[in-house]
Amino acid sequence: MSTDDHRYVQPHSAKEAMELIQHLFNKYRNAPLTNELLAYHNNLIYRLQSDIMQAAQQEGNPDLVDQLNSMTDVMRSWTNLKLTGHPFQGKLRRFKLVTDDGPKFKRRVHKIHHGNSHRASRH
Repeated sequence: MSTDDHRYVQPHSAKEAMELIQHLFNKYRNAPLTNELLAYHNNLIYRLQSDIMQAAQQEGNPDLVDQLNSMTDVMRSWTNLKLTGHPFQGKLRRFKLVTDDGPKFKRRVHKIHHGNSHRASRH
């Protein structure tokens, strides 16, 4: 084994490869578009549609193939938006596009004044 064999991450399944590409895409999705980034992005799309698609079909999981197609569609729409100069809203989560627009609300309810059974501890 040469040192080049250890340079790249070798996923063991199609889902693991998709998670890796999703993670990479979420890292660069808001970066300014350059020729290098566009080539890198197109290479990831090609990999999704070639060997990762083949591995997903061999695993016999039709849901994974559907997720792979939706992920590829999102990544292609990113290319179209970036080439036209528009910002990309959202990110990939569970191989689907998720937009986080709207206000954030705190979900934890503090029930100190509603009786003994719901008293919260203040630590």
